[in-house]
Amino acid sequence: MPVSLYDASVGTYLQILSSVEGVLDKGREHCEANGIDLGEVVEMRLIDDMLPFRFQLISVTHHSLGAIQGVEAGVFSPPTMNDLDYGGLRDMVGDARKALADYSADTVNALAGKEMEFRMGSRAMPFVAEDFLLTFSLPNFYFHATTTYDMLRMKGTPIGKGDFLGRMRLKR
Repeated sequence: MPVSLYDASVGTYLQILSSVEGVLDKGREHCEANGIDLGEVVEMRLIDDMLPFRFQLISVTHHSLGAIQGVEAGVFSPPTMNDLDYGGLRDMVGDARKALADYSADTVNALAGKEMEFRMGSRAMPFVAEDFLLTFSLPNFYFHATTTYDMLRMKGTPIGKGDFLGRMRLKR
């Protein structure tokens, strides 16, 4: 059975972005109920040399909506940090999910074979759309979504694997 580029990328992004929204909602509820400062959560790190919680969410949106936009534009570069608070980060994830939901399968599938580059400073890595999305963007997306989940678990948020998986695409 062939899998379309849309299903492999946008379909997956939508599933996990929705689950990240739910995890963030449960995280907020847990922190508020237990007197945990959400500002502290936004700035926390798993280890000193790792970027903070806020960057994990910036990267989740950047490696989903930003990845599709990068393929369309022909270039993708690392994200920049922002000063959003917990609620602003939650809204950013929701906005990315909504924007991705507006993409049609035909639009995304038409990107297959399109040449594009990942650029970081003077370094450029050439890709075709499907290789970029499947070997660079999706692994990064999952890494940062998982790290977000792990950081909230570390704070005691009562979430489990089902929260991370979100709504799966079941046979109907």
